[in-house]
Amino acid sequence: MIQKITDFFDGIFDKCKRFDFIALLGVRLFLLPVIYEGAHSKVMGFSGTVEFFASPKAEGGLNLPFPELLAFLATATEVSGLICIALGLFTRLISIPMMVVMTVASAMVHWSHGWLAIASNDMESAMRFNNFIVWLSENFPGRYNYITELGDPVILNNGMEFSITYFVMLLVLFFYGGGRYVSADYWLRKAVTKK
Repeated sequence: MIQKITDFFDGIFDKCKRFDFIALLGVRLFLLPVIYEGAHSKVMGFSGTVEFFASPKAEGGLNLPFPELLAFLATATEVSGLICIALGLFTRLISIPMMVVMTVASAMVHWSHGWLAIASNDMESAMRFNNFIVWLSENFPGRYNYITELGDPVILNNGMEFSITYFVMLLVLFFYGGGRYVSADYWLRKAVTKK
């Protein structure tokens, strides 16, 4: 009985595998705006990126050696990653330096803030922000309504949550590639195997 049930569901899951490319396309599409924001900010504000990499930690920087080189490598990796992941081109290969970027970001920027990307209500920063919102509602109700009419404002904790999530998504792309049908890798591999 159990074997029949298992076989039945295995048959359904096997049929669903024809659509597994949708999940990989979804991962790629999810990552694109994230990578774009990082790449765009580094390209447009390259000198600021160099300064952030070079500045002492006491001044909010990373205090890294060779800041120009490291800023260039981070920028080049994100720009290349954006193009390759968008096209599904060399997906597995580009995921490696992208995972390195996410690991460095987690360790150097986000680690000291803990796990959460958004501050929970019991964190000091969130409590201060909530006190400000209460003050705003009491003293400037029109401004309070303007700020809150589209949803509850939150405060960024800048923890590792997002960068680790992106790392895991890149790890999926490393193991499975860009997916069938909607990636340049698939069509290149198909063209090569026909010869």
